[in-house]
Amino acid sequence: MAKTGVFDSDPTVMAKATELKKELQRLVRLIVDDEDYRTEMIDQAKETLSALKELKMKKRSLSLKLRETLPCPEEFKCPLSKELMRDPVVLASGQTFDRPYIQRWLKAGNRTCPRTQQVLSHTILTPNYLIREMISQWCKCQGIELPNPVQYVNEEVTEADRDHFLSLLEKMSATLAEQREAAKELRLLTKRIPSFRALFGESLDAIPKLLSPLSESKSKSGIHPNLQEDVITTLLNLSIHDSNKKLVAETPMVIPLLMEALRSGTIETRSNAAAALFTLSALDSNKELIGKSGALKPLIDLLDEGHTLAMKDVASALFNLCIFHENKARAVRDGAVRVILKKIADGVHVDELLAILAILSTNQRAVEEMGDLGAVSCLLRIIRESTCERNKENCIAILHTICLNDRTKWKAMKEEENSYGTISKLAQDGTARAKRKANGILERLKRAVNITHTA
Repeated sequence: MAKTGVFDSDPTVMAKATELKKELQRLVRLIVDDEDYRTEMIDQAKETLSALKELKMKKRSLSLKLRETLPCPEEFKCPLSKELMRDPVVLASGQTFDRPYIQRWLKAGNRTCPRTQQVLSHTILTPNYLIREMISQWCKCQGIELPNPVQYVNEEVTEADRDHFLSLLEKMSATLAEQREAAKELRLLTKRIPSFRALFGESLDAIPKLLSPLSESKSKSGIHPNLQEDVITTLLNLSIHDSNKKLVAETPMVIPLLMEALRSGTIETRSNAAAALFTLSALDSNKELIGKSGALKPLIDLLDEGHTLAMKDVASALFNLCIFHENKARAVRDGAVRVILKKIADGVHVDELLAILAILSTNQRAVEEMGDLGAVSCLLRIIRESTCERNKENCIAILHTICLNDRTKWKAMKEEENSYGTISKLAQDGTARAKRKANGILERLKRAVNITHTA
């Protein structure tokens, strides 16, 4: 049986941590949902966070002390530090070291492997996920916590690294085997080392070279699925780098290839293509460019298919793109309202999709479609049943817009109020915005009743 961790065996400490987390949740919810919150709540939240941090630090301190006293398997120790590795990486020689120690060795000007004395062909460090997982499992069995590896974001790129990068790009125009090998390594490098993302911005032909296997394969027998996945994921990694967003989006073949990946790739490829569009759409100019390109349609189609792995990325991309006014009309034209309402009715990613629907509700055609597709009953049900204040707020805001647009919907609102008092409850207990919208509906319902009585 696995040993129990120090804090796991102390119910008093565990109860204290749980209590602090609940209090923090309560304070944050009050601050977020109430526009008139007291400033003292922020101070209380800070104090609660400090207490939670102190508990965590004590846990980590005890865990480290245990780790120092327990015998550690030799294969888990770094050859340089002789300590348990936190972030094992493989050097060009094939030897594994803990990242901070081998980095220190390389930054001192050494270009040989400290264990084998072999001259290194490059200084790129590749994560050793197998050893990392084995160390993690060993720590769990010992009941100790392995601290997260330190993230090194300012690694310098040497001339040898730059030459290696260029050689990988050249391989993207070689045989399929070489393309796959190079694409896989570029995917890994751009994920792990931010400075490699920046290298793509130094040359105008770097991105076209990366994409050349995908653009050329269209006229041949098709795209190898693993190659497509690695290239599209590398594009995603590049897009994370702020300086690359404009360059990536404006490279002519990028958005068409992302659209193609949305339609025909593996589900991992399609999900990463959606994530790339989401990341690129952080720039307003890119929102417009992506919208004009027709990328909303394949995103909506992928949302309609409902793959669990892709839903979150697709919803995020659609939300970001629909902030841009012209893209709302494009999304509505491409069937977004029908698909979103269907998913919400099925209980799929309700939070994210309601937020998109709220954005689209400023579009006249979208509001008309919501009314025609039975959105009113669906949204009222969510207000009754949901525990999420933000969802209730979005629902009542959308309902307010629908009812202003279509007077025939007031009957359903009145019946809801008579049966459940849904709107009155929200007017009393909802967020500040939800209260305003709910009260607006109630006022109109009263006027409608008075008009009926007068008639």
